[in-house]
Amino acid sequence: MILFKQAGALTEHLQRQKNTGKTVGFVPTMGALHEGHLSLIDQCTAGNDITVCSIFINPTQFNNPEDFKHYPVTISMDIEHLVAAGCDILFLPSTSEIYPTGYLKKHYDLGSIEHNLEGHYRPGHFQGVCEVVDRLLDIITPDNLYLGQKDFQQCMVIKKLLEITGRAVKVDLHICPTKRESSGLAMSSRNLRLTGQEKELAVSIYKELENIKVNLPQTPLETLKKNAKEHLTRQGFLVDYVEIAKAGDLAPSENASEADVALVAATIGNVRLIDNLLLN
Repeated sequence: MILFKQAGALTEHLQRQKNTGKTVGFVPTMGALHEGHLSLIDQCTAGNDITVCSIFINPTQFNNPEDFKHYPVTISMDIEHLVAAGCDILFLPSTSEIYPTGYLKKHYDLGSIEHNLEGHYRPGHFQGVCEVVDRLLDIITPDNLYLGQKDFQQCMVIKKLLEITGRAVKVDLHICPTKRESSGLAMSSRNLRLTGQEKELAVSIYKELENIKVNLPQTPLETLKKNAKEHLTRQGFLVDYVEIAKAGDLAPSENASEADVALVAATIGNVRLIDNLLLN
């Protein structure tokens, strides 16, 4: 695996490879890699000649400074995982490499999805996500982009980014299934911050999502959401939302036939967790 820290050198290297007809797949991450990330690497290596992974903890997408401060950093272990997974290139830039002197901040017209759900609770978050992904796509110019379904709203936002920047015809977006532990808990870098007891409780989020899916045909949507929120609250969660939504803009579904995905965001202890489950 080749390690690049400079954007220019990486762009030149990849362009030489693309000139020989090789395809490039890209997996953007913030590190603290787990089996979920590595499953994306596996799918990327299977579908491309060259697999690029980036590790960059992007400051512009954290509206909570404490969250940024405590985000886990495990670079040495991450490199070992990537080498074992057969990743070809790791891009490990500094903040000044991503946002160099003279960099002009953009505003992305994302529509209502920017303000729904996560957008409501994390103002400015998706502008920061688009900012870093736009920059990384400029540097890497991949043929294929691989994202995990666990961050479903982020996937929809990046899909919108590809459309509004004209990249949708150049970059194929692959949204890959959420990787889960045997308990059903969605794998996440944030799980490293859970105590043993909190991790056991965290499984309840997935159980409530499954319950929504099972009872969707015969139970009003508002009742499903209300029951899930009450169950989680009784177990000690601070629940931001339980929503049943349409894919795309994640507007609330009005009936079961347009219920595409159920989504939850809830905090246990000091760790905020998100998860979702496709319904249709």
